[in-house]
Amino acid sequence: MTSEVRTVQAGEVIRYADGIRDVYASAFSAPPWNEDPAEADVYAERLARDALRPGFTAAVATAGGTVTGFATAWITPDVFPADRSYGQVAEALGVERTRAWLCGALEVNELAVAPEAHGGGLGAALLDAVAGPAPGGRCWLLTSVRAEAALRLYERTGWRRVDAPVPGKAALVVLLGPRHPGRDEAGA
Repeated sequence: MTSEVRTVQAGEVIRYADGIRDVYASAFSAPPWNEDPAEADVYAERLARDALRPGFTAAVATAGGTVTGFATAWITPDVFPADRSYGQVAEALGVERTRAWLCGALEVNELAVAPEAHGGGLGAALLDAVAGPAPGGRCWLLTSVRAEAALRLYERTGWRRVDAPVPGKAALVVLLGPRHPGRDEAGA
């Protein structure tokens, strides 16, 4: 069955919350993330709050009424946050590059495809749906260097790694989108 990808805004994404939760659980309980499936409930609760962020957008893939994948994004605040992994990202990039590359840029927060839907280009379609309208092409995301399949997808679709490892156990790396003006300075 072929999945259909739709861009949805904040008020509409909650309609898909149960399916998004299920995809999140199946995608992130596998290596390298190894999250407890209960974390999907935490994510579903966070999604309602994230949908209120400025510039929030989401893409949802469905096949026969079942969610097969999703992606979420929003505009990174001009005052770079310090919670979650943001502080480590700022430490890796430094104040100047963080401000120039990430503040005010579209931040792809989550991207997940149900395991049974892998291999059909769905991840690339979801990524394009949320990242396509990035202001001035400025789009970024954060992933683990251990997420080899995700890294292959990002690099195949034109994303470039920043040559500045993010400190911490998660082995995170920042990637800049295909039209991001800072990608030539990114190094990797």
